[in-house]
Amino acid sequence: MKILLPVDPFLPVPPTLYGGIERIVAGLIAALRSGGHEVGLIAHRDSSAAADFFMAWPHAPPSSAAAHLLNALTLRKAVQRFEPSIVHSFSRLLYLVPLLASRMPKLMSYQRFTGGRQISLAAAVAGRSLMFTGCSRFIAVMGAKSGGTWRAIPNFVDTDSYRFQPRVAADAPLVFLSRIEPIKGAHLAIAVARKTGRRLVLAGNYAEQGAEREYWDEVIGPQLGRNGIEYVGPVDDKAKNELLGSSAAMIVPIQWDEPFGIVFAEALACGTPVITCPRGALPEIVRHGVEGYFIHDVEDGCRAVTELGAIDRGACRMRAEQAFSAAAVVPQYEALYQELLHGAVL
Repeated sequence: MKILLPVDPFLPVPPTLYGGIERIVAGLIAALRSGGHEVGLIAHRDSSAAADFFMAWPHAPPSSAAAHLLNALTLRKAVQRFEPSIVHSFSRLLYLVPLLASRMPKLMSYQRFTGGRQISLAAAVAGRSLMFTGCSRFIAVMGAKSGGTWRAIPNFVDTDSYRFQPRVAADAPLVFLSRIEPIKGAHLAIAVARKTGRRLVLAGNYAEQGAEREYWDEVIGPQLGRNGIEYVGPVDDKAKNELLGSSAAMIVPIQWDEPFGIVFAEALACGTPVITCPRGALPEIVRHGVEGYFIHDVEDGCRAVTELGAIDRGACRMRAEQAFSAAAVVPQYEALYQELLHGAVL
């Protein structure tokens, strides 16, 4: 099978630091090629993933309607040159417009909030040649309200690249690993750590301006370097592996409906329990009392920290392998490719 993967024109595949979907696509390319498929990629010009065919977006990032149009035409040109069996887009639905009326099988995958008239129109024009996936049931249900055929296929991580740590030191810190902004709950993580007397390591980037920068300057910054609260900045894959694996738990008490949250699966792959809130897709990733705890406030968070000893780190790793590894997820995409190719979508 020949699969063409367009990816949003903002970050290279794989990314240097952050870039969840770009990391997933890099893993998907490797898994599909190892399974005997031929894979094409349309992505940022700095991409280094080992695909069989590559074309760079002419505008990355796009800055105007004309730039988006040229990117859409680039996708059509790539189809003409690569002649794929299926186009599986992790980019913009807009870029599929020149292909919608064709019989070319198309799969559009969403990693963010979705819905709206554009989906219903695309589904009506493309008919059975187009299918949609959401990175969680939460997203798939949201998208399906606008029409089309949807399936939920979770994001995945390269579990082989994350070192399982079956045990950590008694004084192991908690870790917050995410973008440092109010919706990720860094202030709540700090409050829990201070109240329980646990060290907390914060890792991630923060905004340079606007309300999120004020949050950093006024809420987070004054807490650093005191009471065991430490900030280590953005981390690469090697540092992330070490940070997660050596932590007693990852605490990211989200304050919004997370579409998926790859870092939660990464923590589980290291055997690290997760403390978070039951919003968005999180109940699909973490099972309360098995791989971590759901909390609603600081008091809940404190109780969760005191009960971490009841969580089996081996169960956390097993959850990652069974539900969020390439071996578990890529076959789900391959099955959808076959459905589209054989017109089996109902």
